[in-house]
Amino acid sequence: MILRPATRADLPAVLALLADEDRVVDPASVPVTPAYERAFADIEADPRNEVLVLVDETDGALVVGCLQATYIPGLGKGGAERALIEAVRIRADRRGGGLGRELMERAVARAGARGCALVQLTSNKDRTAAHRFYASLGFARSHDGFKLSL
Repeated sequence: MILRPATRADLPAVLALLADEDRVVDPASVPVTPAYERAFADIEADPRNEVLVLVDETDGALVVGCLQATYIPGLGKGGAERALIEAVRIRADRRGGGLGRELMERAVARAGARGCALVQLTSNKDRTAAHRFYASLGFARSHDGFKLSL
């Protein structure tokens, strides 16, 4: 498995992973709208943002997982950056074999190598299996989060 920054060519596969976490979605069936194009271009151009993909090269360079990492400067933790990880997905037909653990462990190591003092993430309250998974990786429920849709 290779973990690397996503390229524009990976965008349909990433959108397919995000479209439905409970089933495999054909990347060719996912419309890549101008809004997605702009968002991806903005992420790609920003050194504090990246979409990472986990690629199985033994299966035709199949994208089997993804996440977005944002590196946030801050005055806490001695002025160190923190990494925010979101949109973590593993292809529905590839779950249960350790790929999620590999994706997250490698993303955390990447953040550490960058000098981040901590990694934080958010997860929908309904995703209880994901919460157990994150806890098994050492993540602790330390804060309550709030969102305001605009």
